[in-house]
Amino acid sequence: MPLAPEHVRLRSTTPARFSPLPAAPDVAVIGAGAAGIAAARRLVARGVSVAVLEARDRVGGRAFTASLRGRPIDLGAHWFHAGPVNPLVALGHARGEPLRRAAQDGHLWVRNRRGRASEQAAFSRAFDVADRAMTLAAGRQADGPAARSVPPSLGPWRERISLVHALVSGRRLTEVSLHDWPSLEYGDNFFIAGGYGAYLARLALGLPIRLGAAISGIDLTGPGVTIRLDDGGTLAARAAIVTVPIPVLQRTIRFDPPLPARSRAAIDGFLSGTYEHVVLHWPSAPFHGRDRLASIVGGRHKPPGMLTRIDDTPFHYFELDAASAEAADARRVGPDAERRFARAVLAEHFGHRALGDLAVPVVTGWRHDPWSRGSWAVVPPGHAPARAILSDPVADRIWFAGEANSRLQWGTAGGAFEEGTRTADSVAERLSPPDQRADT
Repeated sequence: MPLAPEHVRLRSTTPARFSPLPAAPDVAVIGAGAAGIAAARRLVARGVSVAVLEARDRVGGRAFTASLRGRPIDLGAHWFHAGPVNPLVALGHARGEPLRRAAQDGHLWVRNRRGRASEQAAFSRAFDVADRAMTLAAGRQADGPAARSVPPSLGPWRERISLVHALVSGRRLTEVSLHDWPSLEYGDNFFIAGGYGAYLARLALGLPIRLGAAISGIDLTGPGVTIRLDDGGTLAARAAIVTVPIPVLQRTIRFDPPLPARSRAAIDGFLSGTYEHVVLHWPSAPFHGRDRLASIVGGRHKPPGMLTRIDDTPFHYFELDAASAEAADARRVGPDAERRFARAVLAEHFGHRALGDLAVPVVTGWRHDPWSRGSWAVVPPGHAPARAILSDPVADRIWFAGEANSRLQWGTAGGAFEEGTRTADSVAERLSPPDQRADT
């Protein structure tokens, strides 16, 4: 059995303050991550009574800000991807939240030295070539592994680019659908002072949320829905929005009667993606400028990626992809394997003496967290229609919402928030009397 993830022992930087649940809500929202918070906010704004049930002792789901050495550090979602279409960016600007645009330049290290300007330019060109080639292939070829469309013409950069795309996809590119891959929009990114998880927690303040409310099943045999809780209690509502992560939905929630075969197949066909942080506290790290990506090329070890000087602090993320996390799990020694791996990589490229003040205060383990079981949902080859199928309601009483529904922003809290809002609008329209529904 894997050890409990280290991040579960930490507490949110935002104290909880919620309103009581109504006794007979119109809508039950299962999960208080980004999608659940968005759905509840929109339903309340539309005058629909709502009760949110959250299994954890905090809100935010896989967006979680904790205090490390007196600094707020995100242990899950951290990037606001795709600023022009990310609703959390627009909302943050409207609220006056402390957003800042991500740096466009990063660090390149090639065999124990800083990359030359010519190498930086070649690396950037290779990324552009790869992205164009993969996007064109997705429109012209039958679905298959995204790996087959990484151009061989990239030369020495091909392996590095494949590693980066596998990291942000959550699985090896041999396991990722070519038809789904181009939908991920990563341009024009932002960060937020104080943490992404803290921002989401602020958005949840005052909502009707019950923490520590794990559910075991959803019963549709009556006129509405009955939510069955692990503690033996129940909650009745007219409809439910289920926002729990797909890997949890695959294993822990029973539906009575069972979901339609089409919905069940869509859910069960997703893979669990892996993206973990080995959080480094490294004041003397040889990186300058806050919030910059670092690519380390050459040598025996091939780290997937790093984000350096987070919010201009001595903290850095050493990222673990699916392959490196699986290798650590195979050693069966818990987070110490990830710590040793990070130290070995950094020692190879920067020397042991450079690590004199390096500490690793926490290693995330979302793949072992019982309320997430992974970082996001991944579409394997041949399963590309699943996101659209997941968005179809079941018996006009159950809707699913989360990052797995999103075509443009899958794998992100922004995508989950957008889908939560969209789904809440659909539910509110369905529950309205026919003469009060908006024209469609």
